[in-house]
Amino acid sequence: MTDNLVLGAARMTAADIFNATVASSAIGAAWEAGALEELADQDKLDVAEFSERNGLDQYAVEGMFQALASVRVVQRQGTLITTDVNFAEVYRAKAFYHWLSRGCAALFADMPAVLKNENRVGSFYRRDSAAIAIACRDINANFFDPVFKKALGSVGGFRKIADLGCGSGERIISVLRQNPDATGLGIDIAEGALGVARASTKEAGFEGKVSFVKDDATNPQPHPEFADVDLLTSFLMGHDFWPRENCVTSLRGLREAFPNVKRFLLGDTAMTTDIPDSEIPVFTLGFEVAHRMMGAYLPTLQEWNGVFEEGGWRLVEAHRVVTPADSAIFELEPLAD
Repeated sequence: MTDNLVLGAARMTAADIFNATVASSAIGAAWEAGALEELADQDKLDVAEFSERNGLDQYAVEGMFQALASVRVVQRQGTLITTDVNFAEVYRAKAFYHWLSRGCAALFADMPAVLKNENRVGSFYRRDSAAIAIACRDINANFFDPVFKKALGSVGGFRKIADLGCGSGERIISVLRQNPDATGLGIDIAEGALGVARASTKEAGFEGKVSFVKDDATNPQPHPEFADVDLLTSFLMGHDFWPRENCVTSLRGLREAFPNVKRFLLGDTAMTTDIPDSEIPVFTLGFEVAHRMMGAYLPTLQEWNGVFEEGGWRLVEAHRVVTPADSAIFELEPLAD
């Protein structure tokens, strides 16, 4: 009897893992299709009507909602879909699933090959930079922006903001909406992300006030557009500066490339150090495992705190972000030459 109970529990655990994997992709798809927004606004929708209105295959859409129902994000009653107990939490975290199931899908699918030393040369992994930019826009809005606005309030007046790894361009847009006399500069190494940013700023009405430069923020080249930047920001890409020796070089390079910067707001998610494997919160596991697969070093918060002065910056304040775990916005000012 005991053996049967243990086996049954193991089977349930295996089913939970499998079903959650399918549901993760369904969450990303439901967000992209507009279903999550509609459910957030109305608490219900009709599959047939929703599918027809959005040009979707109803049979396939029913499968998507079946996956969501398996993890109690929604309930199904015929063609009627209503929100379930996990909807609110999942809706707030929807971009994490998009980052996982769209942005990093190829990376995780290729994990068996990525593990082999013989394959870890050159561009040995694949990710969708445009999908990651879209996901990071929502992650920033829901988790980093409230803390960012507080940090920005201590900066004072500025005329030009430059955003390193600008992604979708949403940070520049939000700052310019609150500071209409300022201009913006987006910097990113990924052409896919820059395409999303150009479209976003045009749609927001800032096409003439924002320019873009394709460059590597970890090794910035001289650009005339950098000279008058007085506020520098970077979110969710600071770990690309590491390991430590590289980070010091990158920070010094930024100090030289932007000679008139008064404040640098650097927001990032660090490697966790004190969370048991079985209790890791949403996003953290995917973020840390993905970077291990890519061979990208993730510093801890303690390591970040020990690198700024050597890189030419003084830490004014570390503004902690609750989610994702071990995230912070470091408010930096340049050290005197």
